[in-house]
Amino acid sequence: MIAVCPCGSGSVLDDCCGRFHGDFSAPDAQRLMRSRYTAYVLGLVDYLIATTLPAQQAGLNREAMAAWSAQATWLGLEVENAEVIGGKPEHAFVTFTARWYDAEGEHSHRERSAFVQNDGRWYFIDPTVPLSSGRNDPCPCASGEKFKKCCAGYLRG
Repeated sequence: MIAVCPCGSGSVLDDCCGRFHGDFSAPDAQRLMRSRYTAYVLGLVDYLIATTLPAQQAGLNREAMAAWSAQATWLGLEVENAEVIGGKPEHAFVTFTARWYDAEGEHSHRERSAFVQNDGRWYFIDPTVPLSSGRNDPCPCASGEKFKKCCAGYLRG
């Protein structure tokens, strides 16, 4: 049986998000966001952690992510907009709505997520995981820029 990718692209999983789950190298922020949604559907918590900004990975709650992934029935993803900001390092925003069902009923979550590219890989900047950088500290994305000139503005979305 050929599985359709949960990200809503209409493509086959192995030809869509599934190919990124093995090597973590989605070519752009929108495909990274789609592959992260698909990872929640499939319970691929290691992928979710690996594609979060490395400076934030230790602050993620693996057990909570795994529980949410397993306990939800994922109903769909709609991508509204993908906006590449550019710059060095390159940043992007992806606006989407994810829907799921759990013991408390049906839910919908709309978000404008921020992403940064570093060493050829895109990472999700998680607004729920605090970064301990001050404005004049080096940016935690390892760009070599000061935090205030790099990722700080993207945490506000």
